[in-house]
Amino acid sequence: MTRIEIVRGDITELEVDAIVNAANERLLGGGGVDGAIHRAAGPRLLEACRRIPEVRSGIRCPAGEARITDGYELPARFVVHTVGPVWRGGNQREAELLASCYRSSLRLAVGNGVRSIAFPAISCGAYGYPLDEACSIAIGTTAAFLRSDPTLERVLFVAFSEPVASALWAARHRLNDPPP
Repeated sequence: MTRIEIVRGDITELEVDAIVNAANERLLGGGGVDGAIHRAAGPRLLEACRRIPEVRSGIRCPAGEARITDGYELPARFVVHTVGPVWRGGNQREAELLASCYRSSLRLAVGNGVRSIAFPAISCGAYGYPLDEACSIAIGTTAAFLRSDPTLERVLFVAFSEPVASALWAARHRLNDPPP
């Protein structure tokens, strides 16, 4: 798991090949990390997102899938946009969809020559996903992907707050030291 790093900071300032945007299905910007990425990338990011074809009326990226654009004014070359599930109690395929966000983002990144990528805590803000469970899915899904694909050299999980950083570290610890 040495290719997985957990850092505190602002994802929009990282010098990696790609950052992941916790987007909404319309891909037209929003609040939280989505809004921060759009502001930092500049107006060309919104223009690029508008060019992504809708798969259904008003939906450019369904939950669990990912799309990619250039990074424009960001230090990152690319932005991988993924849509996490809204937490509805855990019985609406939330875990499956959240894991799919990470797998889809990682596959899309590798397919575009990305060697380093940074993720926020997908679905943990306004979408209400329980932090500990979401971080376990994030770390576990990514570790499984990295075991099967040596292409990515560095995967960062970026925590904007201490509670998110603590949950990520705890998830990584559980994965490295599973209970008997």
